[in-house]
Amino acid sequence: MTFDLSLYLITDPKMCAERGLVETVIAAVRGGVTMVQLRDKYATDAELIEQAKTLKSALAGSGIPLIINDRLEVALAADADGLHIGQTDGDAVAARKALGPDAILGLSINTSEQLAAADTSLLDYVGLGPVFATSTKSDHEAPLGFEGLAALASASPLPSVAIGGLQAQHVVPVRDAGSQGVAVISAICAAPDPQAAAQRFVKTPA
Repeated sequence: MTFDLSLYLITDPKMCAERGLVETVIAAVRGGVTMVQLRDKYATDAELIEQAKTLKSALAGSGIPLIINDRLEVALAADADGLHIGQTDGDAVAARKALGPDAILGLSINTSEQLAAADTSLLDYVGLGPVFATSTKSDHEAPLGFEGLAALASASPLPSVAIGGLQAQHVVPVRDAGSQGVAVISAICAAPDPQAAAQRFVKTPA
């Protein structure tokens, strides 16, 4: 499946709760989000499968891929478009075998050692970060900054998306660092108007 990493939304259950998960995502897509990752560390598999199926139905016909964070069984059960795994969240070999050749598979990378160890032939993209410290992930690795991001992006044989405390004003420096897009959570999910928040990223001058 083709995909566009330029504005990659990762959902947060608490930040989306007041407005509603589907409502938040659809508003963000109207604003220009190009990919959606369903992420909820505390939901059961059954709960996440239900959320994923609802989201996939809501996104039908939009061309926007739905990626599941970490949970291979959920991705399979919901017939999602792909899976994103962290360094300790699963095995890329097993994931690719289960998902098949056409699903999108992404991996989080924080260091050059992790990038060197990754079997990129199994992957479609890498998530590089955190660029800055972020409150949405308390156990994250040391922030890369834009220099660290550029070093990893240039070394990666795959397209990359930057993550970690990014706002609309960071789109240009992320692009200048060689990454194909920005992944955001709070900048859209916590915004009063997710559609307008997404548009601010899209309208950033090239």
